[in-house]
Order: sequence, then structure tokens, then C-alpha cells
Amino acid sequence: MSSVLLADVAHVIMGQSPDGLTYNKNRVGTPLLNGPAEFGDTNPVAVQWTSEPAKLSKVGDILFCVRGNTLGRQNIADKSYAIGRGLAAIRARKGKADTEFIGLWLKHKAAYLLAAGNGSTFPSVSGDYLESLQFPDIGEEVQRQIAARLKAQLAEVDKARQAAEAQLLEAGKLGNAIVFDSIRNGKTTKHHLGEVLEEVKQGIGETWASYPVLGATRDGLAPAKEPPGKKPERYKPVFPGTVFYNPMRILIGSIAFVDDDDTPGITSPDYVALQGKKGVVDSRWFYYWLRSPLGEHCILSLARGAVRERMLFNRLADGEIELPDFTAQKMASSALAALKPMRRAIETKLNDINLLPQKILAQAFGDACP
Repeated sequence: MSSVLLADVAHVIMGQSPDGLTYNKNRVGTPLLNGPAEFGDTNPVAVQWTSEPAKLSKVGDILFCVRGNTLGRQNIADKSYAIGRGLAAIRARKGKADTEFIGLWLKHKAAYLLAAGNGSTFPSVSGDYLESLQFPDIGEEVQRQIAARLKAQLAEVDKARQAAEAQLLEAGKLGNAIVFDSIRNGKTTKHHLGEVLEEVKQGIGETWASYPVLGATRDGLAPAKEPPGKKPERYKPVFPGTVFYNPMRILIGSIAFVDDDDTPGITSPDYVALQGKKGVVDSRWFYYWLRSPLGEHCILSLARGAVRERMLFNRLADGEIELPDFTAQKMASSALAALKPMRRAIETKLNDINLLPQKILAQAFGDACP
């Protein structure tokens, strides 16, 4: 397929930040956009205004990120905006190109542009570079037809994604229900957590290199983002049956559990690792309890107000728990174990769905766009 320059079919208006003294948050002047932090699902939401805009977008322009790791992200201008250095406004030339087609084509090019961006730590592309991109040389009406077809396909993908996310949410609710039922349908006793849990304090020692480094996220167990520090022997063993959490992020749910089929590992000595006392607390049951609304309520009752305070074990130990007898915990734990493969299957499906938009766009534009 033949091609033309993007400059032949669209204006590229590079953003320019206005004088810093003209910024305000009082809705005085023109709404100002500096980057994707202000982007919504379709249209941006300004949080700053300026009385002296340097560069302006128009209604319908593609607001395109040209700097940083979000290079290539886009929104549509629903009004006139002042655009800062991190953005460009891309405006279809009348009779030359369809805006929706350009936007979809740019989404296809996003990964390519990010890889081509100048600067290893802060990639960016210039207006000249954008204007020199090779754009498919097809008529505006054909572009509209292609854009309409692609939008319909992407809308179906979005429906599938939402359905998978809803299934994940329901799986989480099912876990909570299993925990609640184990408490509601049997005899319970009240304890302080320090009475029924044991902290893992001892480091792994010289065998640290034999184990992967694990971390705790809001989604549970995950590989750690960083390798061991200067004293890796102090990293704590987190073997099957161990619950551990980031004491600086427990308030937002950074809690993990190493299950029977997970690879044993080690975690940062700054993390809190613990296990249920043998014959008293089933660790899997406790993990789901800790992530449930009951556990959230307990954690919040111990917090002192700071969002990033450290909740070490000695603080958690003061929390209270309504504990079912151990047999009831084990029965609930077996049901909870069945949730894991269910969640993994849904997550795999969701990952596949999330890859579909680029595959669809690559199929549509691959021959014309490197």
C-alpha cells in the first residue's frame, strides 16, 4: 500500500507550557493540560487553568502524549485546551483524513513510537518526527469505513474485558463468602492475633541464592521488582503456608500467601512474614480473612491515620479475630484452594483479551505501518 506523510493529512501542533506565573486552580482562563495524568476514558479533565495559553487545541483534536513512558497515549479534546510540552494536538486536514482513523492508526504505532523515542530514561518524539511518519494513502471515506469496523471490533473486545473483570470480582466475593460462612455457621472464639499467629523472624541464611525473591501486591503473590540488597542472608523464607505483607502498604492490600503449589521463596527483611499456629489457625484461611472486609476492618482499627505508616507484627498482634474451630477452618480452606485455579484461568483469559486490540490494529495497519 502506498503512503503519504502524516503532515500531508494532519496538522501537528506541539504543546508549549505557558509562563508559570499564569497557572491557577481557580478555573480562571483556559483549561491547561500537561499530560496523561489528566486523561479520562475518552476526554481529559483539566485540573489547572492559565490566563495566557501558548498553544491551543480545538474541539475534536487528538491530544497525543509525546514524552515519557506514556508516549503514544491519547484523548480527544472536547473543548479548546492550552496544551503543555508533554502533548501534541493532531488535527485532521479537511477532506484529507478521518480523525478516528488517525487515532486508531496512532494507537497501532504507539509501541513503535515509544521504542523510537529519543532518550533512554525519558523518551520523546518531536513534531518533525511525527509529521514525517508514513501514513496510509487511502481516501477519507475508506478511512471512515475502516475506522467504523475497527471501533465495532474493539467495542466487542471491551465487552469481553469487562465480563472477565466482573468474573474476577465475583471470585473475590466468593472467597469472602466462604470466610464469612465459616464464622457464621459454627462456634467461634475471640483472640488477639498475636495469640494465634507466629512471626517468621529468622533470615534464610547462606542458601538465599537458591530461592526467588517474592513480593506482596494488591493482587497477592508476585515476583519482587528488585534483587536482594546488601545482606541477602537476612531475607526471610516464605515457604508454603506463609502469609507476608509490606508493612508500609498493608493499608492498600499488599498482602501475599505462598500456597502449596507455589515455589518457595524469600522476601525482604522489611516485610512481615507469619504463619498460623499449628492446629489453631489455617494459614490459607487466615490469608483470605486478612484480605476480606473483616481483615480490612481489623487493619484499619489498628492504623493511626498515616497512609504510609509501618504496621509491624507487634501492632498487628493487637488486632482481634473471631476464630472458627480448626476443623471448620480446614473445610473452608479446601474450598478456598479451589478458587486459585479458577482465578488463574480468568486472569489468563483477561491477559489474552488485553492483547486483542493491538492484534486487531496490527491486522488492519500492519501492511502499511512498520
